[in-house]
Amino acid sequence: MTQVDSAETAQGGAGRRDTGSGAGRAGIRRAIGALSRPGAWKRGRVAATLALLLGLLMLLHARITDRGGLGSLVETFLPWFGLLIPVLLVGALWRRSASAVVALLLPVVVWLNLFGGLLGDKSRPGGDLTVAEHNVGADNPDPAGTARDLAASGADVLALVELTEQARGTYETELAKTYPYHTVQGTVGLWSKLPLSDTRPVDTQIDVGPLGATKPTDVKMTYNRALRTTVATDRGPLAVYVAHLGSVRLMPRGGFWTDSRDRNAQALGEAIAAERNEQVVLLGDLNATTDDRVLDSITSQLRSAQGEAGDGFGFTWPAKFPVARIDQILVRGVKPKSSRVLPATGSDHLPVAARISW
Repeated sequence: MTQVDSAETAQGGAGRRDTGSGAGRAGIRRAIGALSRPGAWKRGRVAATLALLLGLLMLLHARITDRGGLGSLVETFLPWFGLLIPVLLVGALWRRSASAVVALLLPVVVWLNLFGGLLGDKSRPGGDLTVAEHNVGADNPDPAGTARDLAASGADVLALVELTEQARGTYETELAKTYPYHTVQGTVGLWSKLPLSDTRPVDTQIDVGPLGATKPTDVKMTYNRALRTTVATDRGPLAVYVAHLGSVRLMPRGGFWTDSRDRNAQALGEAIAAERNEQVVLLGDLNATTDDRVLDSITSQLRSAQGEAGDGFGFTWPAKFPVARIDQILVRGVKPKSSRVLPATGSDHLPVAARISW
């Protein structure tokens, strides 16, 4: 009796599984049938229109006016527009609209063309040098802990931006043992395990924004925020730029204010264009993503380490819930082997690092 009961139970379970599978297939057939009916092409015109507009927005983002910083704002959060695709798909299926489902092909194809390459892990083993960058934050409550975390990251060359006069000594003390060479120019600095030479500030025409000081009044900062130096490596000299472009502000009446950042980006692009060294690395908080047109003068000369050798989007800001990668490692004449985002520190930005080879 036990064997018979077991067999019957097994057959019953298999039957239930077959029933569930059959119900799933039946549901798919019903959905296909509903979408194939003549009326399905007339329903959901609003959803179809929204899908086409979404696709055109992503496809033609570079043609959106930048008046009030609108184009820059759209490009900063461009990857997130992909979240609207499943929302529109649900609406199309709910309306049983074949036209809306077909219209969704446009934003899907455009989004995959723009960002599909970032979905996989492109890192490779090897590399000659590890570089890292971190906006340490002017109001960082634990600069000593941040310095120790960065020293333990294994970076050979470490760029820090948004250094205050109060915290500078802490970073110099905590990093001295790991990095015997360093330079600080204004609010940006570079620490290195290898000798530095030909160090100078880079004029990016920094000015104060329309709201006045961009930091609390008790935080004193000078406004030289870019430098250039040469790192002596076993493979030859490496020109390293460290930069912190102007901040972006959302103005109550003026829209997305980007004037300072935009001027800084243009000046930095001109400085890099004049660089004679073939091997160049730019480390910095650029307050813009590489999709943002404002960086065209820079990205036309340098390649993104995250884009070539990263794993995912590598968002860095804000640290608690990153939505954009505005901390960049860009290169020319060297090959990124890997790129990663480092663990959070006391800053509102996440550190980034990359392994490069000649």
